[in-house]
Amino acid sequence: MSVHPDCGDIARRILQRRDQLGLSEGMLAHRAAMSPAYLRQLLCSGPEFDPPGFVRIAAVLGMAWPELLSGNRPDAPPGQTDTGRRGQLLRLTESQCWELLGTRGVGRVGLPGSSAPVVLPVNYVVDDRTIAYRTAPRGAAAPADGSPVSFEVDRIDEHRSAGWSVLILGQAHLVDTSDEEQHLAALPGATPWAGGARPLWVRVRPAAVTGRRIDTG
Repeated sequence: MSVHPDCGDIARRILQRRDQLGLSEGMLAHRAAMSPAYLRQLLCSGPEFDPPGFVRIAAVLGMAWPELLSGNRPDAPPGQTDTGRRGQLLRLTESQCWELLGTRGVGRVGLPGSSAPVVLPVNYVVDDRTIAYRTAPRGAAAPADGSPVSFEVDRIDEHRSAGWSVLILGQAHLVDTSDEEQHLAALPGATPWAGGARPLWVRVRPAAVTGRRIDTG
């Protein structure tokens, strides 16, 4: 039987992941419902020899099928692909930053924590050059009124090794009037993705807005 051209790379990925998880050959074989000898046969022969067997191996190792075959994780954080492109780092003006932030999106808010800053993803709206988001009154993303906060949004184009990021430093203010709450709730994208009861609006008033872009042309 011909050997699949990628079987060596696949075997290396399996062994590397097995070592990361602290599994022995016998443990992996047992959890994949096969003998160690058969496991070695699969690694030498490749996925075409016994696709269901490789599916069981991938499940034990917590690997998606594309990751096992090619090393590419569909849910992997960006920035792991080396395209060979080397871009130029450019600073953005404040107007450019607000243009990139748009009217709504998903960003990360940095809040003071008991022992260290806490960074959480939130969906947000832009209103009169401020950032506003909804959360639960006692939720992790609910700061004390007047707390120093940071807010960061970025976009990555991994195929071009390009992207941009905008960072806002300022203070968090709790919205406490019904008129302001109704105004913010009417903006597109105001409904939190997380769902549930999140009646508290937090408005981030910027003291500084900075941004950077990496462009490969």
